[in-house]
Amino acid sequence: MNILTRHLIRAHVAPFFFSLTVLTGLFFLNLVALRMGALMGKGLPWQVYAEFMLLSLPHTLALTIPMSVLVAVLYAFSELAEANEITAMSAGGVRPGRILVPMLAAGTITAAVVFLLHDRVLPESNHRLKNLMVDVQGKSPTFRLREQVINEIQAVNGATRYFLQAHSIDPLTNELEDVTIFDVSEYDQYRTIYADRGTMAFDESGTDLFLTLFDGNAYEVSDVRPAGFRQLAFARQIIPMRGVADVLERSDSEQRGDREMSTAMLAEEVRKAREELAEVRRASLGRSRGALREALGLEAVEGEEIDDLLPPGALESQRRIIGDLGLTPPDQLTEAVTASLRTNAVRAEGLLLNVNRYRVEWHKKWAIATACFIFVLVGAPLAIRFPRGGLGTVIVLSGAIFAIYWTTLIGGESLADRGRLEPNVAMWIANAVFLAAGIGLASRMGRAVSAPRDSGHGGIRQLLVNRLRRPRRAGAGVAEGTADA
Repeated sequence: MNILTRHLIRAHVAPFFFSLTVLTGLFFLNLVALRMGALMGKGLPWQVYAEFMLLSLPHTLALTIPMSVLVAVLYAFSELAEANEITAMSAGGVRPGRILVPMLAAGTITAAVVFLLHDRVLPESNHRLKNLMVDVQGKSPTFRLREQVINEIQAVNGATRYFLQAHSIDPLTNELEDVTIFDVSEYDQYRTIYADRGTMAFDESGTDLFLTLFDGNAYEVSDVRPAGFRQLAFARQIIPMRGVADVLERSDSEQRGDREMSTAMLAEEVRKAREELAEVRRASLGRSRGALREALGLEAVEGEEIDDLLPPGALESQRRIIGDLGLTPPDQLTEAVTASLRTNAVRAEGLLLNVNRYRVEWHKKWAIATACFIFVLVGAPLAIRFPRGGLGTVIVLSGAIFAIYWTTLIGGESLADRGRLEPNVAMWIANAVFLAAGIGLASRMGRAVSAPRDSGHGGIRQLLVNRLRRPRRAGAGVAEGTADA
């Protein structure tokens, strides 16, 4: 590695990690804010919150690493151009294309890292995060008591039900003062308990609450014995309340969505879906041909296989042929064939959508990783074209490129999932557009280095004005030539 290569890479390291930290922090906080509501109020231990944040991080990094590459390239090359280092390199015989080589190599390495993140780390983290959120959603809120309020205490399974009121509750010592408890667990028996004070504690599993009451009275009334009434005075009594709180039960579901699969898993799912789709097509066509032969009184042909889909209107064609021959098939046969074909058509449509969804995810992993290389090819010529732009120009250019790229990617994914666009076209169209733009800009880097440019937003504005005035100047030149003639 020569001095020039080390200098270029060193100039990009600090902007890359700075932009990665800022962008990851912003995206991560937004993601956590959206999902944190599903975890709050569940009485979860801090380890669950830490696991949630750790599992959410790979998804954020998969998006922010390519974005950070573009920001770093724009900022670093803009600084190099402003300090006239690019001009000095060109004057020393270093061609602009030579300047891009080490950065394109670094972009390729970054693309490989991003692909491994998408293919290995992200599917597993998404799978574990989904299982965690499913487990958390199945957990009831932790038991809590408020003082001077009638608190309903009910078991998770609905077996027991109490109402408790306390004049004061100490959250540190779990001591209660002036306690009243209404036990309505039994439909034919009611019990009311009064106590001067008490303490509460959960068992080791955290599911059962034990109330220890002191100096009180208990009153019981039963519907079975209407005239029966019982009063009990106690100095100390323990009341177990079973199942009033629950613990987080972890599961490990093996079912995975498309975003929880690696490229190998996605390819395998596509193969299985296509095989099943071929079976559905053969079954539909075989059922249709068998019904036609039965209606015409012909013998069935065994072992006959046709791989194509039943064409639209095939059943109507069969009925028309039968009518021309003066035959009338049984209504039951027609209804059975129609129902069978409709069922197979629905299955085939669902399988096609699954194939599209898996293919979209497969291509998206490669497309986002390749974007790291393409952003280097686009960002470097743009930064050299507008030197002295500073941070403002970097933000404007990177924001515009991000908006176009991600809008195209998300829109293409939505269309491809519905089967309105081929998955490979939908996922690679943004890369193809920016790749063509990058090649065009890179081919003009020599002129951009030698030609003086305005700085910042003024340079961008002037470039747009020149582009708009060029047709007018051409038209004026033609008019002058006509007048001279």
